[in-house]
Amino acid sequence: MLPDRRRLHLQDGPIDLVLEAFGEVCEIEVAYHAAAARFVGVLDELCRELEVLRRPTCANSDFPSGVVARRMMAAVKPYASQSFITPMAAVAGAVAEEILEAMICNAKVSRAYVNDGGDIALHLEPGEAFVVGMVEHPDKASLFGTTTIRATDPIRGIATSGWRGRSFSLGIADAVTVLADGAAMADAAATIIANAVDLPGHPGIERVRAIDIAPDNDLGERLVTKSVGTLAPSEIGAALEAGFRVADALRRSGLIRAAALHLQGKTVAAAAESRPTLADISAPDRIPAHA
Repeated sequence: MLPDRRRLHLQDGPIDLVLEAFGEVCEIEVAYHAAAARFVGVLDELCRELEVLRRPTCANSDFPSGVVARRMMAAVKPYASQSFITPMAAVAGAVAEEILEAMICNAKVSRAYVNDGGDIALHLEPGEAFVVGMVEHPDKASLFGTTTIRATDPIRGIATSGWRGRSFSLGIADAVTVLADGAAMADAAATIIANAVDLPGHPGIERVRAIDIAPDNDLGERLVTKSVGTLAPSEIGAALEAGFRVADALRRSGLIRAAALHLQGKTVAAAAESRPTLADISAPDRIPAHA
């Protein structure tokens, strides 16, 4: 348990979860025990199929056998015909979904979340809601916007990608936050959109081969972003516009519900007109209550 005695921290190798459930104390305890029990073995399950999960996904790729691995494959398949993507693009969201499912199948809680490094699976009973904050840098607890997710919304997954995060990115977005029906779906889409926020050939962007940073990663010799210099306003706008076009197409196709793209202080959102725009955060309120 974390010091606040409300949130549970589970870690195994690269999988690092923070989760919280709300409701009767006895039900929360059952939910946490169920989460911990299911968590044991998840990494081993993924490692048994790691060779398959690191391969580029094709439209006719066979599904792996593990339940989490199958979630990953299902999330990335919609992009396989047009983009380079591997099931690893959805691993964090898929793990979050699996642990959340264990919690709500074994306990009755009013709401719950499982946060896997910023990729989050949500559970909301009728009448419940979460207020979600978005940060531009994973190492700084500074919000640039919020949105409210209610039980009546179809959204049950949130994911963030960008070159500053713990995973590699082909693009230059500081943060792309995606809302989707599931966490694995959001995870895959955030990867695709963040890759699209880009200025190819710009001299102020440093790129290196992924294999030179992490020899066993799934991107191989593809160039990933290592640093981004200060960009002119017109350049920021052009990069965000490139990402927005991709995000809006995914929203219109039903693969995501909304997305917020953030680069060097500027944010654009792809969302339906019926969904409120992102709320501005006043300076004194930029520190999130949970992470």
